[in-house]
Amino acid sequence: MSETTSTEASIGNRGNRRVLGFPIGHLAKRVAELHPAYFALVMATGIVSLACLLFGLTLAAQLLFLINVFAYFTLLVLFGLRAGLFNSQFIADWCSHKRAFGFFTLVAATNVLGCQVHQMARNDVLAQALWWTGLLLWIASTYTIFVLLVVRSEKPPLEEGINGGWLISVVATQSVCVLGCQVKPLLASADLAALLLLSFWLFGGMLYIWLISLILYRYMFFRFEPGDLVPPYWVNMGAMAITTLAGTELLQGFGDTSPIVAMVPFVKGLTVMYWATATWWIPMLLALGVWRHCVRRFRFTYDPLYWGLVFPLGMYSVCTLRLAAVLEITQLVAIAQAFLVLGLIAWLVTFLTMVQRPLNAALLVLWSTTLSNPINLEGERDDERNTISSCRGTTE
Repeated sequence: MSETTSTEASIGNRGNRRVLGFPIGHLAKRVAELHPAYFALVMATGIVSLACLLFGLTLAAQLLFLINVFAYFTLLVLFGLRAGLFNSQFIADWCSHKRAFGFFTLVAATNVLGCQVHQMARNDVLAQALWWTGLLLWIASTYTIFVLLVVRSEKPPLEEGINGGWLISVVATQSVCVLGCQVKPLLASADLAALLLLSFWLFGGMLYIWLISLILYRYMFFRFEPGDLVPPYWVNMGAMAITTLAGTELLQGFGDTSPIVAMVPFVKGLTVMYWATATWWIPMLLALGVWRHCVRRFRFTYDPLYWGLVFPLGMYSVCTLRLAAVLEITQLVAIAQAFLVLGLIAWLVTFLTMVQRPLNAALLVLWSTTLSNPINLEGERDDERNTISSCRGTTE
């Protein structure tokens, strides 16, 4: 009888394993394959929220702020699960030329969220804590990723290894400067803080020059297919936009400190140059996008990397508005407003496409549970009766 009972129990549990197996397996697969650049979601949502705040769209800004807080901590949990449960894939990403620079999105996301906390929640203590966290993450990411890629024995060809996502390292560097200018970190003196943030701004500009030279070389001298034009190539513009914003923040926050006061014309000139470079990229990237999707008919499907397209649009709006204030050119405000509208549209399209995927998966699970399982369970009941009868016959 004990053998019969255990057989009945195992057969009874079989249906539950089938019902639960698909969603759990699907979730585990998604966590294992989670892209390191997924924190671009937080970057994009945060900057569009701040742009809304600057233009007086307070309700939209607050709603996006709440979404961003939820997204930030949800992604932290998912990244923690991935590091713990799928550590081989997680570690491999740190050594990957294609995916390693995605970890810089965590740095930028932390600092963008810090800007929201500072400007919207008015919590300077938490904003300071996020700045220090972002600084430590920047140090860890910079000197881990660059060193690992340098010492790696097997390296891909240039055309396969580099993409616009490498410029997220520039965005992360400048995000430290932007939030630092707003919260004014507690260091030995204001002059020391100004020198530190000025160094971040200058290094970020230099890093952009190094990396964009490689990217343009890859553009011009290697075969370029529609699949190669990944969304992070918009960071070509976004990196210059946040560098422009960092320059305006330095002028407004530390313009009277000794490291910067004598350099104000130099900082202004470089800031305008960065904005002009960001502006130059916009028609270029639009033309390449038309070539990719209209000429070559490349299908649009959701990819977390598309958040790397939304972020530059929002950032260009904010940096143009700040530059208009520094240069006292009011005509630039209309450009900033136009890019806010584009950023909101791009955010909404990307967000709805993103939530559609788990919604479809949930509906598929519900459909398979309500329609397929009754049929399967009837078959299992027949198997169960046959198995139990054979067990009883053996026992007798």
